[in-house]
Amino acid sequence: QVQLVESGGGLVQPGGSLRLSCAASGNIFKISSMGWYRQARGKQREMVAAITSGGNTNYEDSVKGRFTISRDRAKNTVYLQMNSLKPEDTAVYYCNIRPAVASYWGQGTQVTVSS
Repeated sequence: QVQLVESGGGLVQPGGSLRLSCAASGNIFKISSMGWYRQARGKQREMVAAITSGGNTNYEDSVKGRFTISRDRAKNTVYLQMNSLKPEDTAVYYCNIRPAVASYWGQGTQVTVSS
């Protein structure tokens, strides 16, 4: 059974930083591209960053240069380092494989950027 558990969210001021973590089931992590997604209130879920099993990355335009996705194979964990946070980054952040599988969505972790 696949399990993805997100953590690391919180309240941060504009310009601040957070690092999100996603602990994943072993097999799925090793063979899949992984993505970080977010859903702001009243909006559709969108992918913000992805990383392939080979380590190639891509980012949604609004986060390029501010967010960095990485993965630690030994820990079966994928990270999202978020710098220079803006109020519009406020959302619930989720991880999933890419393309996302509906049954893999976890609870997510809330990120709130506010002064």
